[in-house]
Amino acid sequence: MSDSSISKFFEKTRKERLDIVGNFADLSSEELEILQNNDGGISFEKADKMIENAIGIFSLPLGIATSFKINGKDYLIPMVIEEPSVIAAASKGAKIARIKGGFKATSDESYSIGQIQVLDVDIDLAIKKIQETSEEIISLANSKSTTLSKMNKGTKEVSCKIIDTDFGKMLIVELLIDVGDAMGANVTNTMCEAVSPLLDKITGGRTLLRILSNYSTRRIAKATAIFDKNEIGGEDVVDDIVLAYQFANNDVYRAVTHNKGIMNGIIAVANATGQDSRAIEAAANAYAARSGSYRSLSNWTKDNDGNLVGSLELPLSVGTVGGIANVHPIAKICMKILKVKSAQELACIMAATGLSQNYSAIRALSTEGIQKGHMRLHARNLASAAGAKPDQIDEIVQKMIEQKQISLDKAKEILQSLN
Repeated sequence: MSDSSISKFFEKTRKERLDIVGNFADLSSEELEILQNNDGGISFEKADKMIENAIGIFSLPLGIATSFKINGKDYLIPMVIEEPSVIAAASKGAKIARIKGGFKATSDESYSIGQIQVLDVDIDLAIKKIQETSEEIISLANSKSTTLSKMNKGTKEVSCKIIDTDFGKMLIVELLIDVGDAMGANVTNTMCEAVSPLLDKITGGRTLLRILSNYSTRRIAKATAIFDKNEIGGEDVVDDIVLAYQFANNDVYRAVTHNKGIMNGIIAVANATGQDSRAIEAAANAYAARSGSYRSLSNWTKDNDGNLVGSLELPLSVGTVGGIANVHPIAKICMKILKVKSAQELACIMAATGLSQNYSAIRALSTEGIQKGHMRLHARNLASAAGAKPDQIDEIVQKMIEQKQISLDKAKEILQSLN
């Protein structure tokens, strides 16, 4: 099975969903058993080794977004998130984008930026000396990773910049490091710390902070898609979506919520695949403010045929090797479901998911409003919390909506009348 467009996936039983995903990703019986267990994929003993002072395990729902076609390839996309409607919205957006060929996405090479703060120096003279010995600095940095060196990756450039601070001008030395398919935080930090004594010697100064930058502007991912005007609801709806985007792009209060919706999709995939979601969020928000004003990460226009055209661009520092992605059993299975072959491919998937999520949110806001879908899903959660059986939930939800009383007490009242 290679087609991700699955009719009424949400109506299928858990077993049916697992069978579909298992066939799509060629999951083993052991991997399916891990997904079926309710321990979040790890034992307490393993959790205790991952963090300090562990007392338990906190689980979140793992779902699958369907219908994604990215660069001509079909994907079922694992998403870990607690918020209702996100996975449904991403799937709906992907289904409509699919009509015009799906998503086109690109991602830069995986370049990490390491920064070293150099103090107590003649800055101009220090820069000259660093430039003269850049090859020695690069060689020393690369000696700390034989793996990257064998792959013809590792530190590629050394550069200097001057920043203004409350204590005067300050020299910052930056390493540009090709980290391959890793997120690269550990190797970047290791290389920065390794070259610091050499920089002390070269400049006659004192190095202080030696750390990667999570503002990964050399790892930009982009996704675009065309959304058919007829499926959207006509050109009037397309025009309204473009106007809604203009609101988000020119008002910081709206932009923050708009971009939060984008990150709903991206971070859900990051969670499923064991990425550093805090680094991704921080970089995305900094990138949204790169013009000096905080703006939309996405862009929405109308093409000559009246269709809606969406694009999304942001830094995405992700990895398919190292870190939790290679340790957590469920993260490993999610990677297998995605069938990714590189960090760049994973970044493309995440960017497309963010754009799809953004389309569905902005389309809903421009038409019936966001609450209609949210409240129906909220009502389903309440019906379940009230103790309803699966075959009772839809009826309880419908009655709550009809009576315009969506609460746990109302769900219990309706359930009692059914029983």
